[in-house]
Amino acid sequence: MPARVPRRRQVESVSAAAHIPQLAVRVAAGDFYVPDRVVTNEDLSALGCDSDWIVQRTGIRQRRMAQPHESTSDLAAEAGQRCLAAAGVPGEAVDLIIVATCTPDHVAPSVSCLVQERIGCHWAAAFDINAACSGFMYAYLTAAQFVAMGSYQNVLVIGADVLSRYVDPKDSKTYPLFGDGAAALLLQPSGRAVVSSAGHRVPVAQAGDAGVMGFQLGAEGSLGHSLLFPAGGSRQPLTPEILAAGGQYLQMDGRTVFKWAVQWIPQVVAQLLRQCQLETTDIDLFVLHQANSRIIEAAMASLNIPAEKIWTNLDRYGNTCAASIPVALIEAERAGALKPGQHVLLCGFGAGLTWGAAVVRW
Repeated sequence: MPARVPRRRQVESVSAAAHIPQLAVRVAAGDFYVPDRVVTNEDLSALGCDSDWIVQRTGIRQRRMAQPHESTSDLAAEAGQRCLAAAGVPGEAVDLIIVATCTPDHVAPSVSCLVQERIGCHWAAAFDINAACSGFMYAYLTAAQFVAMGSYQNVLVIGADVLSRYVDPKDSKTYPLFGDGAAALLLQPSGRAVVSSAGHRVPVAQAGDAGVMGFQLGAEGSLGHSLLFPAGGSRQPLTPEILAAGGQYLQMDGRTVFKWAVQWIPQVVAQLLRQCQLETTDIDLFVLHQANSRIIEAAMASLNIPAEKIWTNLDRYGNTCAASIPVALIEAERAGALKPGQHVLLCGFGAGLTWGAAVVRW
């Protein structure tokens, strides 16, 4: 089924045209945590998974899986602690924690509240966002607007998922795709601060400052059935019979999702670049959700993006859902592929179906 053309945002970016970020926000620091347990394609052969098929169809060679004692909040808290240590910011200085996840420890309390307690961010506001594999983009852009409004000075954004608990080991086509992990970014104001009429210190970006140049968020709920956890919610509570039938596990129409993503990504990227009045040649690095190498390659080829401008790591981690984009960002910066002042285009897509994309000056 052909993807619909995403609706254009009603207000085009004036500040981006002047090469001034819409949102005066910088990434003060970032870090990630993946479990120690490495599971290779060969390790999955006992489950009926074919190593060559996995590599050819997805590009994945190995993934990390949580140990039995590790939950999503454990991974998220570790990533958050590492991030704050890298920034030199104490937990009590954090104003807000947003965790993007679709695999929470509990229905309630939220993962963000569990993280808050673990890392000592006393009294910080905390909430979760569930947009599945687009979750980090939703969380990052939500956090960026809190900072850009002058509401908060230190916002911790974490993408974390333990999908290995939610995929059926008997499903040899889906089980190998996913890995577990968490990554955290600390957002702070960039630019100079001015005092608003309400008395808030609001960051105002200048040309060359770090920040979000423009963004797109959206969803196509009519395709929500393509990626679905059928049971475990209020629609279909868990029962012994449902558990025995595997109703708690992820069900995915891979063909539909693949076609949708390959058609949708180039459209949204092109629309976002027009909004920012930038060309593909102005982007130094493209970081897409690490779901499938064939999706990334096909989408980027249609935009004539050279391979050296595309960061991928799913061969080592698999699809870590909300953690995939921030893990890739942090790795790219550490490798020297992303430097201050450069433009990076982020793009996430996943269950919902949801999407999010942004051009960021690092």
